[in-house]
Parts: sequence; C-alpha cells; structure tokens
Amino acid sequence: MNLLLERFLLHLRSQRNFSRHTLRAYKRDIEEFALYASAHNAAVPAAWDRMLLRGYIAHVNGKGRSRNTLLRKISAVHSFFSHLISEGAMTADPFELITLPRKEKRLPRFLSEGEVGKLADSSEPANAGENGGRFADRDYAILELLYSSGLRRSEAAGMNIGDVDFYGGFARVMGKGSRERMVPIGDKALKALRAYLNSRPGPKAPGTPLFLNSMGRRLSDHGLALIIKKLARRARFARPVNPHSLRHSFATHLLDNGCDLKSVQEMLGHKNLQTTEIYTHVSLERLKEVYSRTHPRSGGGNKG
Repeated sequence: MNLLLERFLLHLRSQRNFSRHTLRAYKRDIEEFALYASAHNAAVPAAWDRMLLRGYIAHVNGKGRSRNTLLRKISAVHSFFSHLISEGAMTADPFELITLPRKEKRLPRFLSEGEVGKLADSSEPANAGENGGRFADRDYAILELLYSSGLRRSEAAGMNIGDVDFYGGFARVMGKGSRERMVPIGDKALKALRAYLNSRPGPKAPGTPLFLNSMGRRLSDHGLALIIKKLARRARFARPVNPHSLRHSFATHLLDNGCDLKSVQEMLGHKNLQTTEIYTHVSLERLKEVYSRTHPRSGGGNKG
C-alpha cells in the first residue's frame, strides 16, 4: 500500500504539477481511507469494492465534517482508484453507480476596499515600527503583491526575481497545471517590491527566489500564509485573513469597479469562466445590499 501511494503521489507531482499543500492533503486523505479499509479486512486494493466505499463515505459523513471536506476526501480516493486501475492494480471502479453529494456553493470571503487599506496602512514599514521586525519590507511587499495581482500563495512563493518586470509592470506566474500567465502589478506593489529588494542582502540574480525566509532560502507557501495572518492580527482584524482572502478581494473589487469577467478570469488563471462567475454573485449581493440600504422604496432604505 505504501509503495502504491508513493507512486501515485509521484505521478501527481511530476505529471500534474500538484502543489506540496495538495499532495499532503491527498496523502492524508488516502491514508485515512486505507486505515478504514484495513479495519474492515480489506487491506489490499483487490478487496476495495462498492460496499466498502459506501461504508467509508458514511463513516466520514458521520464525523460531522462539512460537505466540501467530505467531497475533497472522496475526490482524493477516487483519483487514487483511477490511478490504480490505469496501473493494473485494480480491475473495477467501485465509484461506478455511486451518487455523490453536490458541492456546497459558498460565496468567497473577502475584505472591503476600506479593510484592505487599513491592512496595508498598518503593514507599511514606516507605520509598523518595531512590530514590523527585520522582515517588515518583505512582509509588506508580499501583502501588496497578493492584493495587486490576485496570486495564489503558492504562485507568489514560487516566483523568482526575474519573474517581475519592473518596467512593464507585469509578473510571470506559474499557475495550476504548469500554466504560465502574465499578470499586472500595480504601482504600490512595484514600489514595495523595489524597497524590499533594495533592503535585502545577498544575491539578487534573476533566478534567485523573490521571497526568502529567515534562513535565506525560498519562503514556503505555508510561511507566506502565516505572514498574512500575522499582519491581520497586528491590524486588529476580528476575523481571520489569509492569502486567498486577498485573492477574493482582488477579483471582487475589480468587478465592482467595472472590470469585465473575462479579464478577471485571465488574471486569476482560472481554466473555466464558470469558476470566475462566483465573483459576479458576490458583486450582485453587495449591490442588493447597497440598494436595500439606500433606496427610499426598497423597504430597508433611509427614509430621511
């Protein structure tokens, strides 16, 4: 089982360019299934049938986890089964004739433009003071880049210095599925990146990682996420903020200010336009809220 799992993870890493974070999640989910299977006298793939799979789904569902968590775990196991079938380790697909629950459609959480401004102001090195520490320039540059360009945390962490075109105002980003794209970078983010690189010791060749950790090595995507959480706590945000919150905010604010959906899709690196359309729902909900609060005949407007 361990060898089969390692070969599967190698396939995901080399052929499908899965991130380290996704690989860890897949490994954890498949190991959970394997423990369940072993406890039910089905330790080898040949014994993994539809009845076992139904029992596992009921087992995970009974733990009170969200529907999306359940679907993520099922997806990991399904991908593993498909790989085993292609390798000849399984002959039948237990997922046939199994009806899966639909994914919950939740609107993404984002910050208002005012909240982004508050976060940026408190994180700016000149305002952070001693709280900023010796990495204040780096942390502020990360924040500005994420909001300016809507990058995933893995995309920002994977960038090299040469990926930033300081004169053209663009960055070359390697997204999911090894799909490369060019994204614009705003003036504030470019200024923050210049200040960070000017203050950073060590080599600054084009192939050098853009963001370094305290050991002088490439900052991990997990480390990058911790930096954003730290900045939000320091700005006294009551709710958690992470890199994806800034990505959601980037897309929502672009649409709120008139950007077309296709352009947002290209900047986010979404393969399908349907993935980007969730942000139109966010903007419409905000529009309805403003209308209800301000129109005199909306039922909830200011009558004064």
